[in-house]
Amino acid sequence: MVRQIAHACIGAALALVVSGAGAQPRHGGTIVYANTAGPSTLDPFLSGNTIEIEVVNQIYEGMLVLDEHYHPKPMLARAVEANADATAFTFTLRHGVKFQNGKEFTAADAIASLQRYGKVSPNTVLLANVASYETPDPYTVVVHLKQTNAVFKDMLVTPIYPVLMLPAEQADKPAREVDFIGTGPFRFGEWVRDSHLTINRNSDYVADETQSGTDGYAGRKIVDVDAVRYNFVPEANARVAAMRAGEADIAGIVPPELAKTLAGQDNFVAQTVFPGCMSVIFLQSANPPTDNPLIREAIAAVTNADDIIDAAGLVAKKQSSILYADSPYYDSKSSSSYYSQNNIAHAKELLAQAGYKGEKIVVLTNGTYPAMRDSLLVLSEAMKAAGMNVDFQVVDFITNGNAMQRGLKTWNVSTSWFCSQPLLGPQQWRPIIYNYTQVTGNAVLDAAFQNFTTKVRVEDRKAAWGEAERELLGKAYVVKISDFGWMYGYNRRIKGLQPWYSLRFWNVTAQ
Repeated sequence: MVRQIAHACIGAALALVVSGAGAQPRHGGTIVYANTAGPSTLDPFLSGNTIEIEVVNQIYEGMLVLDEHYHPKPMLARAVEANADATAFTFTLRHGVKFQNGKEFTAADAIASLQRYGKVSPNTVLLANVASYETPDPYTVVVHLKQTNAVFKDMLVTPIYPVLMLPAEQADKPAREVDFIGTGPFRFGEWVRDSHLTINRNSDYVADETQSGTDGYAGRKIVDVDAVRYNFVPEANARVAAMRAGEADIAGIVPPELAKTLAGQDNFVAQTVFPGCMSVIFLQSANPPTDNPLIREAIAAVTNADDIIDAAGLVAKKQSSILYADSPYYDSKSSSSYYSQNNIAHAKELLAQAGYKGEKIVVLTNGTYPAMRDSLLVLSEAMKAAGMNVDFQVVDFITNGNAMQRGLKTWNVSTSWFCSQPLLGPQQWRPIIYNYTQVTGNAVLDAAFQNFTTKVRVEDRKAAWGEAERELLGKAYVVKISDFGWMYGYNRRIKGLQPWYSLRFWNVTAQ
Protein backbone atom coordinates (compact mmCIF):
# COMPACT_ATOMS: atom_id res chain seq x y z
CA MET A 1 0.00 0.00 0.00
CA VAL A 2 1.22 3.50 -0.79
CA ARG A 3 0.92 4.82 2.73
CA GLN A 4 2.68 1.78 4.11
CA ILE A 5 5.55 2.46 1.72
CA ALA A 6 5.62 6.08 2.87
CA HIS A 7 5.82 5.15 6.51
CA ALA A 8 8.42 2.46 5.82
CA CYS A 9 10.55 5.17 4.26
CA ILE A 10 9.91 7.47 7.19
CA GLY A 11 10.94 4.71 9.57
CA ALA A 12 14.12 4.16 7.60
CA ALA A 13 14.84 7.86 7.75
CA LEU A 14 14.35 7.88 11.48
CA ALA A 15 16.68 4.95 11.96
CA LEU A 16 19.37 6.83 10.08
CA VAL A 17 18.77 10.20 11.66
CA VAL A 18 18.78 8.94 15.23
CA SER A 19 21.78 6.65 14.92
CA GLY A 20 24.04 7.11 17.91
CA ALA A 21 20.97 7.99 20.00
CA GLY A 22 22.54 6.36 23.06
CA ALA A 23 24.47 9.57 23.73
CA GLN A 24 23.13 11.85 26.43
CA PRO A 25 21.02 14.57 24.73
CA ARG A 26 22.15 18.16 25.03
CA HIS A 27 19.09 20.40 25.31
CA GLY A 28 18.87 23.88 23.86
CA GLY A 29 20.47 25.18 20.70
CA THR A 30 19.07 26.38 17.40
CA ILE A 31 18.18 24.23 14.41
CA VAL A 32 18.97 25.97 11.12
CA TYR A 33 16.80 24.82 8.23
CA ALA A 34 17.86 25.89 4.71
CA ASN A 35 14.57 25.87 2.85
CA THR A 36 13.72 26.89 -0.68
CA ALA A 37 11.80 30.10 0.06
CA GLY A 38 9.96 32.04 2.71
CA PRO A 39 6.23 32.34 3.37
CA SER A 40 4.00 35.08 2.03
CA THR A 41 1.77 34.95 5.11
CA LEU A 42 1.54 33.39 8.57
CA ASP A 43 -2.20 33.94 8.76
CA PRO A 44 -3.11 30.25 9.10
CA PHE A 45 -6.43 30.58 7.31
CA LEU A 46 -4.62 31.78 4.17
CA SER A 47 -1.56 29.53 4.35
CA GLY A 48 -1.71 27.60 1.11
CA ASN A 49 1.68 26.02 0.45
CA THR A 50 4.05 23.67 2.24
CA ILE A 51 6.48 26.43 3.20
CA GLU A 52 3.76 28.33 5.06
CA ILE A 53 2.05 25.23 6.43
CA GLU A 54 5.28 23.94 8.01
CA VAL A 55 5.67 27.17 9.98
CA VAL A 56 2.08 27.86 11.04
CA ASN A 57 1.65 24.37 12.48
CA GLN A 58 4.52 25.03 14.88
CA ILE A 59 2.81 28.22 16.17
CA TYR A 60 -0.90 27.33 16.08
CA GLU A 61 -2.97 24.22 16.79
CA GLY A 62 -6.46 23.03 15.90
CA MET A 63 -9.23 21.33 17.81
CA LEU A 64 -8.62 18.39 15.49
CA VAL A 65 -5.37 17.78 13.60
CA LEU A 66 -3.82 15.15 11.35
CA ASP A 67 -2.15 12.18 12.99
CA GLU A 68 0.81 10.34 11.48
CA HIS A 69 -1.51 8.28 9.28
CA TYR A 70 -3.43 11.33 8.02
CA HIS A 71 -6.52 10.69 10.14
CA PRO A 72 -8.30 13.30 12.29
CA LYS A 73 -7.16 13.25 15.92
CA PRO A 74 -8.07 15.52 18.87
CA MET A 75 -5.48 18.14 19.81
CA LEU A 76 -7.08 21.13 21.53
CA ALA A 77 -10.22 19.05 21.86
CA ARG A 78 -10.24 16.04 24.18
CA ALA A 79 -12.98 14.36 22.18
CA VAL A 80 -15.46 14.94 19.37
CA GLU A 81 -18.79 13.19 18.88
CA ALA A 82 -21.26 13.29 15.99
CA ASN A 83 -24.97 12.71 16.23
CA ALA A 84 -26.64 9.86 14.33
CA ASP A 85 -27.21 11.71 11.06
CA ALA A 86 -23.92 13.68 11.15
CA THR A 87 -25.60 17.08 11.41
CA ALA A 88 -24.19 18.05 14.81
CA PHE A 89 -20.62 17.69 16.10
CA THR A 90 -19.77 18.24 19.76
CA PHE A 91 -16.17 19.15 20.66
CA THR A 92 -15.09 18.80 24.29
CA LEU A 93 -12.07 21.03 24.82
CA ARG A 94 -9.02 20.43 26.97
CA HIS A 95 -8.77 22.53 30.13
CA GLY A 96 -5.85 24.82 30.92
CA VAL A 97 -4.49 25.29 27.39
CA LYS A 98 -2.85 28.70 27.07
CA PHE A 99 -2.32 31.00 24.14
CA GLN A 100 1.16 32.46 23.82
CA ASN A 101 -0.15 35.73 25.29
CA GLY A 102 -1.11 33.91 28.52
CA LYS A 103 -4.85 33.76 27.87
CA GLU A 104 -6.66 30.43 28.33
CA PHE A 105 -8.15 28.83 25.21
CA THR A 106 -11.94 28.37 25.54
CA ALA A 107 -15.00 27.74 23.43
CA ALA A 108 -15.31 31.47 22.73
CA ASP A 109 -11.95 31.42 20.97
CA ALA A 110 -12.91 28.34 18.98
CA ILE A 111 -16.17 29.91 17.77
CA ALA A 112 -14.43 33.19 16.91
CA SER A 113 -11.76 31.32 14.95
CA LEU A 114 -14.33 29.34 12.98
CA GLN A 115 -16.32 32.48 12.24
CA ARG A 116 -13.23 34.32 11.01
CA TYR A 117 -12.28 31.33 8.86
CA GLY A 118 -15.70 31.53 7.24
CA LYS A 119 -15.03 35.16 6.32
CA VAL A 120 -11.41 35.30 5.14
CA SER A 121 -10.22 31.86 4.05
CA PRO A 122 -10.18 30.90 0.36
CA ASN A 123 -11.69 27.66 1.70
CA THR A 124 -14.82 29.26 3.18
CA VAL A 125 -16.90 26.54 1.52
CA LEU A 126 -15.66 24.21 4.28
CA LEU A 127 -18.01 25.94 6.72
CA ALA A 128 -20.77 26.90 4.29
CA ASN A 129 -22.90 24.05 5.62
CA VAL A 130 -22.82 25.38 9.21
CA ALA A 131 -26.23 26.43 10.51
CA SER A 132 -25.10 27.64 13.94
CA TYR A 133 -22.56 27.33 16.73
CA GLU A 134 -23.43 26.60 20.36
CA THR A 135 -21.31 26.90 23.51
CA PRO A 136 -23.12 25.14 26.41
CA ASP A 137 -20.13 25.89 28.64
CA PRO A 138 -16.59 27.33 28.24
CA TYR A 139 -15.18 23.95 27.24
CA THR A 140 -17.83 22.69 24.82
CA VAL A 141 -18.42 23.66 21.20
CA VAL A 142 -21.35 22.30 19.20
CA VAL A 143 -21.38 22.81 15.44
CA HIS A 144 -24.83 22.40 13.90
CA LEU A 145 -24.93 21.69 10.15
CA LYS A 146 -27.70 22.39 7.68
CA GLN A 147 -27.45 18.90 6.23
CA THR A 148 -25.56 15.64 6.72
CA ASN A 149 -21.79 15.75 6.22
CA ALA A 150 -20.23 12.35 6.80
CA VAL A 151 -16.69 13.70 6.24
CA PHE A 152 -16.90 16.89 8.30
CA LYS A 153 -14.12 15.82 10.69
CA ASP A 154 -11.90 14.98 7.73
CA MET A 155 -12.58 18.39 6.24
CA LEU A 156 -11.62 20.13 9.49
CA VAL A 157 -8.08 18.76 9.25
CA THR A 158 -7.48 20.28 5.84
CA PRO A 159 -3.73 20.89 5.60
CA ILE A 160 -4.10 23.73 3.11
CA TYR A 161 -5.75 26.81 4.67
CA PRO A 162 -5.72 24.91 8.01
CA VAL A 163 -8.43 25.37 10.63
CA LEU A 164 -6.23 26.46 13.56
CA MET A 165 -7.23 28.36 16.67
CA LEU A 166 -6.68 32.08 17.33
CA PRO A 167 -7.58 34.24 20.33
CA ALA A 168 -11.13 35.61 20.04
CA GLU A 169 -9.82 39.18 19.83
CA GLN A 170 -8.31 38.31 16.44
CA ALA A 171 -11.73 37.48 14.97
CA ASP A 172 -12.24 40.82 13.26
CA LYS A 173 -8.73 41.09 11.86
CA PRO A 174 -8.68 41.31 8.05
CA ALA A 175 -7.03 38.61 5.98
CA ARG A 176 -3.24 38.45 6.47
CA GLU A 177 -3.34 40.92 9.37
CA VAL A 178 -3.62 38.67 12.43
CA ASP A 179 -1.11 38.77 15.24
CA PHE A 180 0.90 35.56 15.26
CA ILE A 181 -0.49 34.15 18.52
CA GLY A 182 -1.45 30.51 18.87
CA THR A 183 -1.33 27.71 21.42
CA GLY A 184 1.54 25.83 19.77
CA PRO A 185 4.87 24.67 21.18
CA PHE A 186 6.75 27.43 19.33
CA ARG A 187 6.06 31.14 19.37
CA PHE A 188 6.79 33.58 16.56
CA GLY A 189 10.24 35.17 16.74
CA GLU A 190 11.48 37.23 13.79
CA TRP A 191 10.67 37.46 10.10
CA VAL A 192 13.02 39.22 7.69
CA ARG A 193 11.49 38.81 4.25
CA ASP A 194 13.80 37.38 1.58
CA SER A 195 16.22 36.34 4.33
CA HIS A 196 14.99 34.24 7.27
CA LEU A 197 12.29 33.51 9.83
CA THR A 198 12.69 32.28 13.41
CA ILE A 199 10.38 30.56 15.85
CA ASN A 200 11.27 30.22 19.54
CA ARG A 201 10.43 27.62 22.17
CA ASN A 202 7.18 28.44 23.97
CA SER A 203 8.25 27.86 27.57
CA ASP A 204 4.61 28.09 28.72
CA TYR A 205 3.33 25.45 26.32
CA VAL A 206 0.74 23.07 27.77
CA ALA A 207 1.41 19.62 26.31
CA ASP A 208 -1.32 17.00 26.06
CA GLU A 209 -0.20 14.56 28.74
CA THR A 210 -2.72 11.94 27.59
CA GLN A 211 -0.75 11.40 24.40
CA SER A 212 2.77 10.15 23.81
CA GLY A 213 5.46 10.83 21.26
CA THR A 214 5.22 12.41 17.85
CA ASP A 215 2.01 11.68 15.99
CA GLY A 216 1.46 13.90 12.98
CA TYR A 217 0.37 17.29 14.28
CA ALA A 218 -1.00 15.56 17.39
CA GLY A 219 0.88 13.72 20.13
CA ARG A 220 2.75 14.93 23.20
CA LYS A 221 4.86 17.88 22.08
CA ILE A 222 8.02 18.59 24.05
CA VAL A 223 10.37 21.29 22.78
CA ASP A 224 14.03 20.73 23.61
CA VAL A 225 15.61 23.30 21.28
CA ASP A 226 15.63 27.03 21.89
CA ALA A 227 14.72 28.04 18.36
CA VAL A 228 14.37 27.05 14.73
CA ARG A 229 15.70 29.38 12.06
CA TYR A 230 14.37 29.02 8.51
CA ASN A 231 16.89 30.44 6.02
CA PHE A 232 15.47 31.12 2.57
CA VAL A 233 17.92 29.58 0.08
CA PRO A 234 16.48 29.15 -3.43
CA GLU A 235 19.46 27.28 -4.94
CA ALA A 236 19.73 23.59 -4.10
CA ASN A 237 23.53 23.63 -4.37
CA ALA A 238 23.66 26.47 -1.87
CA ARG A 239 21.39 24.61 0.57
CA VAL A 240 23.58 21.50 0.51
CA ALA A 241 26.75 23.58 0.70
CA ALA A 242 25.40 25.38 3.78
CA MET A 243 24.72 22.03 5.44
CA ARG A 244 28.19 20.74 4.65
CA ALA A 245 29.79 23.93 5.96
CA GLY A 246 27.91 23.69 9.24
CA GLU A 247 25.77 26.73 8.44
CA ALA A 248 22.59 24.64 8.24
CA ASP A 249 21.39 21.44 9.88
CA ILE A 250 18.75 20.57 7.30
CA ALA A 251 18.70 21.13 3.54
CA GLY A 252 15.21 21.04 2.09
CA ILE A 253 14.41 19.52 -1.32
CA VAL A 254 17.68 17.97 -2.41
CA PRO A 255 17.70 16.87 -6.08
CA PRO A 256 18.65 13.21 -6.61
CA GLU A 257 22.03 14.03 -8.19
CA LEU A 258 23.01 16.18 -5.21
CA ALA A 259 21.71 13.57 -2.79
CA LYS A 260 24.17 11.06 -4.22
CA THR A 261 27.04 13.26 -3.03
CA LEU A 262 25.91 12.72 0.58
CA ALA A 263 26.04 8.93 0.31
CA GLY A 264 28.52 7.31 2.66
CA GLN A 265 29.32 10.48 4.58
CA ASP A 266 29.53 10.17 8.36
CA ASN A 267 27.83 13.45 9.26
CA PHE A 268 24.96 13.64 6.79
CA VAL A 269 22.17 11.54 5.38
CA ALA A 270 19.86 12.00 2.41
CA GLN A 271 16.43 10.44 2.68
CA THR A 272 13.46 10.10 0.38
CA VAL A 273 9.92 10.15 1.76
CA PHE A 274 7.60 8.58 -0.79
CA PRO A 275 4.95 9.46 -1.65
CA GLY A 276 5.92 13.04 -1.01
CA CYS A 277 3.64 14.90 -3.36
CA MET A 278 1.80 14.88 -6.66
CA SER A 279 2.72 16.99 -9.66
CA VAL A 280 -0.46 18.54 -11.07
CA ILE A 281 -1.03 21.14 -13.79
CA PHE A 282 -3.92 23.57 -13.40
CA LEU A 283 -5.77 25.35 -16.19
CA GLN A 284 -7.51 28.63 -15.35
CA SER A 285 -11.12 28.20 -16.47
CA ALA A 286 -12.18 31.82 -15.97
CA ASN A 287 -9.49 33.47 -18.10
CA PRO A 288 -9.65 33.42 -21.92
CA PRO A 289 -8.76 31.46 -23.93
CA THR A 290 -8.70 28.58 -21.41
CA ASP A 291 -12.25 29.43 -20.38
CA ASN A 292 -13.06 27.33 -23.45
CA PRO A 293 -12.98 23.66 -22.36
CA LEU A 294 -11.90 22.54 -25.83
CA ILE A 295 -8.70 24.58 -25.53
CA ARG A 296 -8.07 23.13 -22.08
CA GLU A 297 -8.62 19.65 -23.50
CA ALA A 298 -6.13 20.43 -26.29
CA ILE A 299 -3.49 21.28 -23.68
CA ALA A 300 -4.23 18.01 -21.88
CA ALA A 301 -3.96 16.18 -25.22
CA VAL A 302 -0.35 17.29 -25.83
CA THR A 303 0.83 16.29 -22.35
CA ASN A 304 3.53 13.63 -22.23
CA ALA A 305 4.12 12.50 -18.66
CA ASP A 306 7.36 10.67 -19.51
CA ASP A 307 8.97 13.78 -20.99
CA ILE A 308 7.84 15.96 -18.10
CA ILE A 309 9.05 13.48 -15.47
CA ASP A 310 12.44 13.28 -17.18
CA ALA A 311 12.75 17.07 -17.29
CA ALA A 312 11.73 17.50 -13.65
CA GLY A 313 14.44 15.13 -12.39
CA LEU A 314 12.39 14.00 -9.39
CA VAL A 315 12.03 10.54 -7.86
CA ALA A 316 8.72 10.06 -9.64
CA LYS A 317 6.22 7.44 -10.73
CA LYS A 318 3.50 7.59 -13.40
CA GLN A 319 -0.04 7.36 -12.05
CA SER A 320 -3.21 8.79 -13.58
CA SER A 321 -5.45 9.58 -10.60
CA ILE A 322 -5.27 12.57 -8.29
CA LEU A 323 -5.77 10.10 -5.43
CA TYR A 324 -3.33 7.43 -4.33
CA ALA A 325 -4.22 3.81 -4.98
CA ASP A 326 -4.87 3.00 -1.31
CA SER A 327 -7.62 5.62 -0.99
CA PRO A 328 -11.07 4.07 -0.45
CA TYR A 329 -12.26 6.35 -3.29
CA TYR A 330 -9.58 5.43 -5.83
CA ASP A 331 -10.67 4.01 -9.20
CA SER A 332 -8.20 4.19 -12.08
CA LYS A 333 -11.11 3.88 -14.54
CA SER A 334 -12.06 7.45 -13.70
CA SER A 335 -8.70 8.81 -14.82
CA SER A 336 -6.70 6.49 -17.07
CA SER A 337 -8.19 7.56 -20.43
CA TYR A 338 -7.19 11.19 -19.85
CA TYR A 339 -3.60 10.53 -18.76
CA SER A 340 -0.42 11.33 -20.71
CA GLN A 341 -2.22 11.47 -24.07
CA ASN A 342 0.80 12.76 -26.07
CA ASN A 343 -1.44 13.39 -29.07
CA ILE A 344 -0.51 16.52 -31.03
CA ALA A 345 -2.87 15.67 -33.91
CA HIS A 346 -5.89 15.42 -31.60
CA ALA A 347 -4.90 18.70 -29.96
CA LYS A 348 -4.94 20.40 -33.36
CA GLU A 349 -8.43 19.01 -34.00
CA LEU A 350 -9.67 20.34 -30.66
CA LEU A 351 -8.17 23.77 -31.33
CA ALA A 352 -9.92 23.89 -34.71
CA GLN A 353 -13.24 22.96 -33.07
CA ALA A 354 -12.69 25.68 -30.49
CA GLY A 355 -12.12 28.31 -33.19
CA TYR A 356 -8.69 29.09 -31.77
CA LYS A 357 -7.11 32.05 -33.58
CA GLY A 358 -3.70 32.16 -31.94
CA GLU A 359 -4.73 33.94 -28.75
CA LYS A 360 -1.93 34.18 -26.19
CA ILE A 361 -1.87 31.44 -23.54
CA VAL A 362 0.08 32.48 -20.44
CA VAL A 363 2.09 29.64 -18.90
CA LEU A 364 3.12 30.83 -15.44
CA THR A 365 5.85 29.16 -13.41
CA ASN A 366 8.64 29.97 -10.95
CA GLY A 367 12.40 29.71 -10.76
CA THR A 368 12.43 28.74 -7.07
CA TYR A 369 11.59 25.16 -7.96
CA PRO A 370 13.47 24.29 -11.18
CA ALA A 371 11.47 21.07 -11.49
CA MET A 372 8.25 23.09 -11.80
CA ARG A 373 9.82 25.44 -14.34
CA ASP A 374 11.28 22.62 -16.44
CA SER A 375 8.02 20.66 -16.35
CA LEU A 376 6.10 23.56 -17.84
CA LEU A 377 8.87 24.31 -20.30
CA VAL A 378 8.42 20.82 -21.77
CA LEU A 379 4.64 21.26 -21.82
CA SER A 380 5.01 24.67 -23.52
CA GLU A 381 7.06 23.18 -26.34
CA ALA A 382 4.38 20.53 -26.94
CA MET A 383 1.71 23.25 -26.92
CA LYS A 384 3.67 25.22 -29.54
CA ALA A 385 3.96 22.09 -31.69
CA ALA A 386 0.16 21.94 -31.74
CA GLY A 387 -0.03 25.58 -32.85
CA MET A 388 -0.65 27.36 -29.56
CA ASN A 389 0.73 30.84 -28.91
CA VAL A 390 2.56 30.40 -25.59
CA ASP A 391 3.67 33.28 -23.36
CA PHE A 392 6.08 31.56 -20.93
CA GLN A 393 6.51 33.61 -17.73
CA VAL A 394 8.90 32.83 -14.87
CA VAL A 395 8.35 34.61 -11.53
CA ASP A 396 9.30 33.93 -7.91
CA PHE A 397 7.48 31.18 -6.03
CA ILE A 398 5.43 33.51 -3.83
CA THR A 399 4.14 35.49 -6.84
CA ASN A 400 3.34 32.24 -8.64
CA GLY A 401 1.57 30.80 -5.59
CA ASN A 402 -0.43 33.96 -4.91
CA ALA A 403 -1.64 34.10 -8.52
CA MET A 404 -2.97 30.56 -8.20
CA GLN A 405 -4.30 30.72 -4.64
CA ARG A 406 -6.16 33.97 -5.28
CA GLY A 407 -7.54 32.79 -8.60
CA LEU A 408 -6.05 35.78 -10.42
CA LYS A 409 -6.83 36.03 -14.12
CA THR A 410 -3.19 36.67 -14.99
CA TRP A 411 -2.38 33.14 -16.17
CA ASN A 412 -3.83 30.21 -18.08
CA VAL A 413 -1.56 27.30 -17.22
CA SER A 414 0.44 26.75 -14.04
CA THR A 415 1.64 23.90 -11.86
CA SER A 416 2.10 23.04 -8.22
CA TRP A 417 2.84 20.12 -5.97
CA PHE A 418 0.28 18.69 -3.57
CA CYS A 419 1.43 16.57 -0.70
CA SER A 420 -1.27 15.63 1.78
CA GLN A 421 -4.35 16.29 -0.37
CA PRO A 422 -4.06 13.02 -2.34
CA LEU A 423 -3.67 11.09 0.91
CA LEU A 424 -6.64 12.76 2.55
CA GLY A 425 -9.00 12.44 -0.36
CA PRO A 426 -11.62 14.34 -2.36
CA GLN A 427 -12.73 16.61 0.50
CA GLN A 428 -9.26 18.21 0.44
CA TRP A 429 -9.12 18.64 -3.33
CA ARG A 430 -12.35 20.57 -3.71
CA PRO A 431 -11.26 23.97 -2.29
CA ILE A 432 -7.97 23.90 -4.20
CA ILE A 433 -9.46 23.03 -7.55
CA TYR A 434 -12.39 25.42 -7.31
CA ASN A 435 -10.16 28.25 -6.13
CA TYR A 436 -7.15 27.74 -8.40
CA THR A 437 -9.08 27.08 -11.61
CA GLN A 438 -12.01 29.37 -10.69
CA VAL A 439 -14.63 26.72 -11.46
CA THR A 440 -18.08 28.29 -11.62
CA GLY A 441 -21.42 27.01 -12.83
CA ASN A 442 -20.34 23.39 -13.33
CA ALA A 443 -23.44 21.49 -12.28
CA VAL A 444 -21.75 18.09 -12.65
CA LEU A 445 -18.90 18.98 -10.29
CA ASP A 446 -21.16 20.75 -7.83
CA ALA A 447 -23.51 17.78 -7.63
CA ALA A 448 -20.66 15.27 -7.36
CA PHE A 449 -19.02 17.05 -4.44
CA GLN A 450 -22.40 17.59 -2.81
CA ASN A 451 -23.09 13.86 -3.01
CA PHE A 452 -19.64 13.04 -1.72
CA THR A 453 -20.15 14.98 1.51
CA THR A 454 -23.76 13.99 2.15
CA LYS A 455 -23.72 10.27 1.35
CA VAL A 456 -23.10 8.07 4.38
CA ARG A 457 -22.10 4.87 2.54
CA VAL A 458 -18.49 4.73 1.33
CA GLU A 459 -19.65 3.08 -1.92
CA ASP A 460 -21.88 6.06 -2.70
CA ARG A 461 -19.08 8.52 -1.91
CA LYS A 462 -16.73 6.57 -4.19
CA ALA A 463 -19.23 6.81 -7.04
CA ALA A 464 -19.60 10.55 -6.46
CA TRP A 465 -15.83 11.04 -6.55
CA GLY A 466 -15.65 9.06 -9.80
CA GLU A 467 -18.06 11.57 -11.35
CA ALA A 468 -15.98 14.47 -10.05
CA GLU A 469 -12.64 13.09 -11.25
CA ARG A 470 -13.96 12.32 -14.73
CA GLU A 471 -15.24 15.89 -15.00
CA LEU A 472 -12.04 17.43 -13.62
CA LEU A 473 -9.76 15.49 -15.95
CA GLY A 474 -12.11 15.20 -18.91
CA LYS A 475 -12.78 18.94 -19.03
CA ALA A 476 -9.08 19.51 -18.21
CA TYR A 477 -9.41 21.71 -15.19
CA VAL A 478 -6.43 19.69 -13.94
CA VAL A 479 -3.84 17.52 -15.67
CA LYS A 480 -2.10 14.85 -13.60
CA ILE A 481 1.63 14.29 -14.19
CA SER A 482 3.16 12.05 -11.50
CA ASP A 483 3.55 10.98 -7.90
CA PHE A 484 6.99 11.74 -6.49
CA GLY A 485 9.08 11.67 -3.34
CA TRP A 486 10.85 14.40 -1.40
CA MET A 487 14.55 14.19 -0.69
CA TYR A 488 16.03 16.00 2.33
CA GLY A 489 19.54 16.29 3.69
CA TYR A 490 20.11 16.09 7.46
CA ASN A 491 23.03 16.59 9.80
CA ARG A 492 23.18 13.60 12.13
CA ARG A 493 23.45 15.87 15.17
CA ILE A 494 19.68 16.34 14.87
CA LYS A 495 18.05 13.60 16.92
CA GLY A 496 14.38 12.62 16.85
CA LEU A 497 13.42 14.42 13.65
CA GLN A 498 10.81 12.27 11.94
CA PRO A 499 10.39 13.04 8.25
CA TRP A 500 6.74 13.33 7.23
CA TYR A 501 4.99 15.36 4.55
CA SER A 502 5.71 18.36 6.82
CA LEU A 503 8.70 18.73 9.14
CA ARG A 504 8.00 19.17 12.86
CA PHE A 505 10.50 20.37 15.45
CA TRP A 506 9.00 19.22 18.73
CA ASN A 507 10.48 16.10 20.36
CA VAL A 508 13.74 16.95 18.58
CA THR A 509 17.20 17.72 20.00
CA ALA A 510 20.22 19.40 18.43
CA GLN A 511 23.25 17.73 20.00
